[in-house]
Amino acid sequence: MGERRRIVQTRSLEERMAEQANILKERASHLPAGAEREVLLKRARIVETGSHLSDWLTSPGLQPPK
Repeated sequence: MGERRRIVQTRSLEERMAEQANILKERASHLPAGAEREVLLKRARIVETGSHLSDWLTSPGLQPPK
């Protein structure tokens, strides 16, 4: 088996997801109303939801008691 490549992330998952959502929204803003634009906006909403879930899952309120 080959070795797994390790990538050290310099930005948090939430930051990368927010950037991806912004890129998708920007691309959608240059398209006329239609199916392709809606697909990009839907993908942006999915990425934003994932980012919010990640924030929620790592929030101090969800940490087990010590």
